[in-house]
Amino acid sequence: MTGLHWIALFAAILGAWSILYMMSLPADLRDAGRIYGADFWVALCTVTPDTAGYLRVLTMWALMSAAMMAPTALPAFATYDDLGHSTTGTRFSHLVLGYLAVWLGFSVLAAAVQMALFQADLISAFGDSRSTWLSAFLLAVAGLYQFSSVKEACLSKCRMPLTFFMQHWDEGPWRNGVRLGLVCLGCCWALMLLAFVGGVMNIAFMGLATIIMVLEKLPEIGRYITRPLGAVLLASAAALVATTF
Repeated sequence: MTGLHWIALFAAILGAWSILYMMSLPADLRDAGRIYGADFWVALCTVTPDTAGYLRVLTMWALMSAAMMAPTALPAFATYDDLGHSTTGTRFSHLVLGYLAVWLGFSVLAAAVQMALFQADLISAFGDSRSTWLSAFLLAVAGLYQFSSVKEACLSKCRMPLTFFMQHWDEGPWRNGVRLGLVCLGCCWALMLLAFVGGVMNIAFMGLATIIMVLEKLPEIGRYITRPLGAVLLASAAALVATTF
């Protein structure tokens, strides 16, 4: 049975990415929308301000969170698995479920934000920002957060999973998973909200963001990414604001 839990985890990640790919809006439909105008989107729109629309958006955010965030936690999962080989009472699945439960909570809030922005006509039916000021605001928030002490504190725990787990080992796998999820949320929530800038269903954006967040949590590489990335985000926000004048 050794290794089956890793096969299941990687299969779940691959499955989430596959579903997101199938849900993403093809480029030809975006082009058709530009040609045929608002009536085209009214007929095609799948995000509506009702319960059915919210549940669809929530499903998409839950899949996106799992697909993007689980890979960033693989070093921590591996550390926990190694520690569990010599310790009783470790359930790898409970750790992963605790971690994903936090991101499910984030998805509930993110889906609600998306519905509110959609109803305010600040984003399109597919989650693309329609407001220069909204895009600039989200970029600025994410950029400033890259320099914050909270971000640094959370990253330090993500980059040292052995120390992190040893400090809280007695709490068990579920609580360790939730705690790890909260730390990860503290690292990445602002970058995840940039989906409203890059496109909620934009596979290219999701792939790039995932790679950045994975690298940022690596101790040898991450310290060279965090603040330069913040500077790039702030510069991008300033450039967007400049286009409005």
